[in-house]
Amino acid sequence: MLPRRAAARRHTRAVTPDARPEHTPDGRFIVVGGRRWRATDPLIPEEDAARLRSHLMAARRAVGAARRTQDAKAERAARARVHLAKVALGERGTPWWEQSDEERRARWREGLGALD
Repeated sequence: MLPRRAAARRHTRAVTPDARPEHTPDGRFIVVGGRRWRATDPLIPEEDAARLRSHLMAARRAVGAARRTQDAKAERAARARVHLAKVALGERGTPWWEQSDEERRARWREGLGALD
């Protein structure tokens, strides 16, 4: 078994600013390393999506920091923020393609309100 860092590097690739992940033909999923992941809701305005991604990455960094210090309470709080950002982006929870436009707008606006 590879050490955790080596395993993580195994699927990394150089990413240019223009690089976009491969999408499935229906646009609902991206494909990374041969694995399907739910795509971000395309209805989210770019400015809002960028703010949500910023919150997501900050929460992921907080998870790592909490793990390094073995702070279980901080880790739970950070993981809850990760989940909230992923739901707001449409990457978790009810699939965005099963929601009305108004439900989709409410989802990411509520997520931003909770994370800001």
